[in-house]
Amino acid sequence: MVCILDKLDNSIQIKYNIVMDKMEQNYEDFISTVSHELRTPLTSIRGFSQTMLSSWDKLDDESKKKFIKIIEQQSNRLINLIENMLAVTKLQSSNNTLIYNEIEIKPIIEQIIIIVKNQYHDQKFELDFAHNLSKIFVDKDKFQQIMTNLIENSAKYSPDGSTTKIKAYTQNENVFIEVSNIGIHIESKDYDKIFTKFARIDNPLTRKVQGSGLGLYITKNLTEKMGGHIGVKSVPINETESEIVFTLEMPIRSIEEQARIKCNQ
Repeated sequence: MVCILDKLDNSIQIKYNIVMDKMEQNYEDFISTVSHELRTPLTSIRGFSQTMLSSWDKLDDESKKKFIKIIEQQSNRLINLIENMLAVTKLQSSNNTLIYNEIEIKPIIEQIIIIVKNQYHDQKFELDFAHNLSKIFVDKDKFQQIMTNLIENSAKYSPDGSTTKIKAYTQNENVFIEVSNIGIHIESKDYDKIFTKFARIDNPLTRKVQGSGLGLYITKNLTEKMGGHIGVKSVPINETESEIVFTLEMPIRSIEEQARIKCNQ
């Protein structure tokens, strides 16, 4: 009996050590990735600031504008990274309360497009909403964050002059929202990977565009917290391009379900 208990204790200790080692490795990977992501924009900001301070009289106006623009871009990148990290922290917090209300999808998406278009001037947007599209019962702010991430992600990782298509329709007691664009093919084995923390698929577009790799992780978690589902597929068009389609699926809640969710808020 004592031998059996000893073996059980050893087995539990081994499993505990494995779990702790994995947690420690994940923590170290997280710190390493965050440090790298923070260091890159900070190094750029410091470098161009020092250049302007030491060589202000030698720089022409065009160079000054160029350097200031880079500093602004890197500052925005830093702000976005910090905001995304705060959002990740909130996701893991028990105090992250959702405030549910019934909302219409179209006005929210139209407003997001205006904002995104202001940042990506050469990108086009095409809307296709079904008639009598059902309302959804969600946290409005979180839904806006989800759609902003998806639409901005599409504009960011599309070739110049591309069109992001946004389609919404009702099917089987769910509202489906598809956000698609033309981009570089994503292998099916990487479908799940792109929704994980700090994930970035290595291809010419992602190498050209800076990002934290947190946006889709946040999007997936917020979607699932509100009872929805999100997926991606990559449909080849030719040897170099594919149609990348993100599909968001949100349930249509009955009056009874809405009341029950409201009571639990």
